[in-house]
Amino acid sequence: MFTADNMRFLLELSRTGRIVDAAKRLDVDQTTVSRRITRLEKDMGARLFDRGSSGWQLTEAGRRLVPYAEAVESTLLAALDATSSAGSGSLHGTVRILTPDGFGAYVLVPGLGMVRDRHPGLFTELRTSTTHDLVTGRDFDLAVTLERPSPRSVSVSKLANYDLRLYASRRYLDSHSAIEALDDLEDHTLVWYVNAILDVEPLRRLERLLPKDRAHVQTNNITGHYQAVRYGVGIAPLPTYIGNADPDLVPVLPDKFVAERTYWLVVPRELARLARVQAVIEVLLDIVSENPDLRAPGQGGDSR
Repeated sequence: MFTADNMRFLLELSRTGRIVDAAKRLDVDQTTVSRRITRLEKDMGARLFDRGSSGWQLTEAGRRLVPYAEAVESTLLAALDATSSAGSGSLHGTVRILTPDGFGAYVLVPGLGMVRDRHPGLFTELRTSTTHDLVTGRDFDLAVTLERPSPRSVSVSKLANYDLRLYASRRYLDSHSAIEALDDLEDHTLVWYVNAILDVEPLRRLERLLPKDRAHVQTNNITGHYQAVRYGVGIAPLPTYIGNADPDLVPVLPDKFVAERTYWLVVPRELARLARVQAVIEVLLDIVSENPDLRAPGQGGDSR
């Protein structure tokens, strides 16, 4: 007999692609997940997943069913959201946030006190990354991305523009040769991302502005770049919201090297109506508006 509850199993398995991960998220054993999917396939009269060495992939029939499963999930979440908030008049629950590492560590985390002040019953979980597949797993309630994802099942809006510039410490500049043009960088230590994992297109475009094969130090996150610059290891591109906040750092070639980038706000459509998600989005917009090195939509230049 068809039950809406089995749709939860379809969604979690489609998002994780692995029985073991879906079971953990559903707090059941793997056998239960497999049995529920088999039951749903029998009820639908079609195979919903292809099983392979790379995981469980939705078939065409499964993909057609996902929007209906998301609608069921959205309705249930909205009901739970309304019920949990009705008694006390305050918001409760957890909001899961995904962001690039720089934005998460240097912008969002310092501003999360606003969430606690306004909604003490809310919990936030923050995960950071700098990969193009940041939002493909759908394991989030809202996300900030460097690339604009397909709007097929998410709501996408521009959150902010920001600038990337080259920075060095005063100590480094005092002990090395002068830098007056991009070609002068060939005589200096450059810090950049590990090429093998550099899969975000805006960062790849920025890399093309630098002298070829001159990244002497490579690390996989912006905190590593910042620490390398701060301790005088070399010169690195940093968002101005990081570089300008440290009085010991100095912009290098400020008139010759600047790259404008965009942050996008992404929310799964089935979660967009949840009061707790909207509350965190409101805080996020306030954090952006109060940061002098972030430009909200309509302010300054527009990179897209």
